[in-house]
Amino acid sequence: MFTNNQRQEERTGRSGTPRLQYLQELVSQFQNSTDEERKEKIVANLANFAYDPYNYTFLRQCICNFLQLNVLELFLDCITEPNEKLVEFGVGGICNASVGQSSYPANAAIITKSGGIPLIIECLSSPVRNTVNHALGALYYLCSMSTKEEILKPEVVDVIRRYAAAESVNVSFSNLAKAFLDKQVTENK
Repeated sequence: MFTNNQRQEERTGRSGTPRLQYLQELVSQFQNSTDEERKEKIVANLANFAYDPYNYTFLRQCICNFLQLNVLELFLDCITEPNEKLVEFGVGGICNASVGQSSYPANAAIITKSGGIPLIIECLSSPVRNTVNHALGALYYLCSMSTKEEILKPEVVDVIRRYAAAESVNVSFSNLAKAFLDKQVTENK
């Protein structure tokens, strides 16, 4: 459910932890944790926050003008980890934060400037279904005039076409891939 200031105050009350402080605590816990399962839970929680546009500014916001949350960069770092759950939740967070890219282009700018497109493309070959779904979704939302050259490379479009044709294997992959091709490849001819 999408949040607004009034709903947030109703949910947390006057003495609840402010959103920015709570996100900072999560990021700090992730950075200080050596427990892989704990890290997975934290990234999954952050990925859920990335779903709601109310949180977009918090995910990018600076604290005390020198400490940044860098949640989007944390998601990208997770994509490079050998732990498949961290990859899944990291690319899920990127996908969630990319959904409103036309309304909130700052998220897309951070993702692309931080080298996120090639990392997301790599996720298309993951053995984890959710990772592939999130990668397809993220590429769908991130593909724009400024990123289409990087995303619409022939080898990437070929992989997406194979997913579109694999309806009998995975309907979800097929539907997402078809939507991507309809919007991005057909429109860009």
